[in-house]
Amino acid sequence: MEQVALVTGASSGIGEATVRALLAAGFTVYAGARRVDRMAGLADDGARVLALDVTSEESMAGAVGRILDEAGRVDVLVNNAGYGSFGALEDVPIDEARRQFEVNVFGLARLTQLVLPGMRERRSGTVVNVSSIGGKFYEPLASWYHATKFAVEGLSDSLRIELLPFGVRVVVIQPGPILSEWSGIAQESLRATAEGGAYEEQARRVAATVAGAYTDRLASPPEVVASAILRAVQSRYPAPRYPVGRGAAPLMLLRKVLPDRAFDLLVRAAYRH
Repeated sequence: MEQVALVTGASSGIGEATVRALLAAGFTVYAGARRVDRMAGLADDGARVLALDVTSEESMAGAVGRILDEAGRVDVLVNNAGYGSFGALEDVPIDEARRQFEVNVFGLARLTQLVLPGMRERRSGTVVNVSSIGGKFYEPLASWYHATKFAVEGLSDSLRIELLPFGVRVVVIQPGPILSEWSGIAQESLRATAEGGAYEEQARRVAATVAGAYTDRLASPPEVVASAILRAVQSRYPAPRYPVGRGAAPLMLLRKVLPDRAFDLLVRAAYRH
């Protein structure tokens, strides 16, 4: 029997690449995103596309209900939907902060709730949470984004132990800089929130650092993340975490071994333009 996978945020970037990797490996793949029109190519390649808004209970329940009606099960959930909204804590409207948590954390958690009963009953299944190296380190003018990813890391660690008796695996994927729409959205929000304010000059430096990191020379294509997800899903004993992309593993090691003040110096140096 083919395994059934649901991938969120599938209309571009990591999500789209993951859908293609799973299809090539023989999975039945449901590709979910708000922008259904952008998934026409995935539908042509055999994915079952569906409208999915991870901030809407009706949308999430409806999507999972459709999959269960058609396929009878969800074996793999890839929680990939997410975005980075940058800006000083003082400047970012609290409603935008809440929206970022709704997309990056609560949508992920609710979809997991919806698929877990079936996974528990079958005593098998894999939940893949796409976090970020930003779930373990920090940078200026990105406090809300990092807060969401730190939350995903903690949620995933607890869930991994919680679900162990039921045979359900939980894996965290930690991409470094990946060539996608993500960096453009982050830079746009950064400039918009800082314009004319106390953080404008700092925002200019941070935006320049982000732009420099997301180039062909330093960033990795989304396919490397998709390969790691496929490897984790197909592994009998997947690792709890997979740092992915150029520089991700060394940076995670530095964060682990350096004391906070030493790591502060490293971050400050990286954003001093």
